[in-house]
Amino acid sequence: MANYLELHCHSNYSFQEGASSIEELLVRAKELGYPALALTDHDNLCGAMEFAGAARSLDIQPIIGCEVTLQGGSHLTLLAATRDGYANLCRLVTAAYVFGERKDPQLDPALLADHAEGLVLLTGCAEGEVPSLVSRGQMVEARRRLEEYREWFGPENVYLELQQNLVHGDTSRIKALVGLGEELGLRTVATNNVHYHVRERHRLQDCLVAIKHKKSLEETHRERRPNSEFYLKSAEEMADLFAEIPEAIDSTLRIAEQCSFDLSRDLGYSFPDYAVPEGHSQESYLEELCNQAAIRRYGAVTPQVAERLAQEFRLIRKHNLAGFMLLYHEVIQLGREVMVDLGLVDREVPIEEAPPGRGRGSSVSMLVGYLIGLSHIDPLQYGLSLERFLPEDSLAKVPDIDLDFPRNIREELILRVHKKYGWDRAALTGMLVTYQSKGAIRDLGKALGLPPDQIDRFAKRVETRSARRLRHEMEDLPELKGLADAPGWRDLLDLAYELDGFPRGLAQHPGGMIISSSPLIDMVPVQPSAMEGRYICQWDKNAS
Repeated sequence: MANYLELHCHSNYSFQEGASSIEELLVRAKELGYPALALTDHDNLCGAMEFAGAARSLDIQPIIGCEVTLQGGSHLTLLAATRDGYANLCRLVTAAYVFGERKDPQLDPALLADHAEGLVLLTGCAEGEVPSLVSRGQMVEARRRLEEYREWFGPENVYLELQQNLVHGDTSRIKALVGLGEELGLRTVATNNVHYHVRERHRLQDCLVAIKHKKSLEETHRERRPNSEFYLKSAEEMADLFAEIPEAIDSTLRIAEQCSFDLSRDLGYSFPDYAVPEGHSQESYLEELCNQAAIRRYGAVTPQVAERLAQEFRLIRKHNLAGFMLLYHEVIQLGREVMVDLGLVDREVPIEEAPPGRGRGSSVSMLVGYLIGLSHIDPLQYGLSLERFLPEDSLAKVPDIDLDFPRNIREELILRVHKKYGWDRAALTGMLVTYQSKGAIRDLGKALGLPPDQIDRFAKRVETRSARRLRHEMEDLPELKGLADAPGWRDLLDLAYELDGFPRGLAQHPGGMIISSSPLIDMVPVQPSAMEGRYICQWDKNAS
């Protein structure tokens, strides 16, 4: 096992910054013998769940963190040591978006004081507030900020982050930071500000920075990193760089011991609670709603209906799903209100006759769902079996109930759900927009300075979705075949192969929504959507 691990690492979820996938970073960390690895993407936790699960599968301890942008543009590295620390991290990232700008999140440093519990603070890269002050010779201001951090987080949770990327100014800054640490009784820690898993990937990172700034490589000398040193380095390489400060290397293992929180294990999930009228339990209230609807629909609770409901209620109790079903019922009621307000249905028409949504999938086999408006299909009429949706055995995951609401009520319904539950407890599911062939051609082509007309022609003619097949596509196009090995174009094809499938950014899922009985922002950061009045969580619907 290596005696060093990386605590400042960006994946491709640092959009247009990180040039390696989570899988690539973890596989390389395993090769280097790292016992743990931290993921500290810029201003988001979009890849945190994927990272935690993948790390555990490789027997690497996952440390969840984030490099947040503070007001004024400086950076700060935060690591979740405990479950409370993870909740505070989610709240801080959320605050950076909600009280900043959607495309330019900036965290008010004053919020750190009330959200320091369970977090480990590293002072950040060369663009961190303290390192920047030190580089400018403003030692009094740097000392004052460190004293605040020490008071808020405790001296055992504040580390002066040292980065030796062989860039002019690194050595003098490290010396000054070490001096501040000795003066204030704070430890130092070595990190490498990793943006790619191996040195060779710096070519893609340069292009991503150019893409981010909508410029070519030639126009982004100032924005791009000064060299190719920002990769996952071995313990031996890092020990050589910090030979005179071995305690900074040792601190990486100490911090890993402090960070006991494991997102793949410690987050947990409990079904939403639901407040019912006095005198009712959740089960009894759900039964009453179904019996009333059965009388309206069938004229009476017939033996066939009673037998099916008894079977379903038994399974609902067994799997503790009553509150879960009632929450769906509540959303359906909101949809019903929207339909009535828009004049799409008469208030007197029973909900089971004109449900606001249309069920699909295995959930339509449930009579309870039909009676409370979750489906327009009567399972008794069509002889649908319940086994696939509600099995006798233990549930492997939360039941999947799909509700398709028509476009003419969906927009207003989303706003009403936000209003009822609050933006901190209800959010739209995130959706990652990823690079495919056409986007890779256009973005990389511009970054590489290739002729715009040829880029446009290639992007329009390409048929494959995968950017990894672009070389084959180009060789099949007579007017472009000769360009495949030409300078610039060869680079485009090679870089597109690496870029394929990379996330470009977080967007709003067209229909998925999360409603939580406890503050959602204790589990995942939430940020404003591009559409006013909507909020999205930073996890893709497939995050697991």
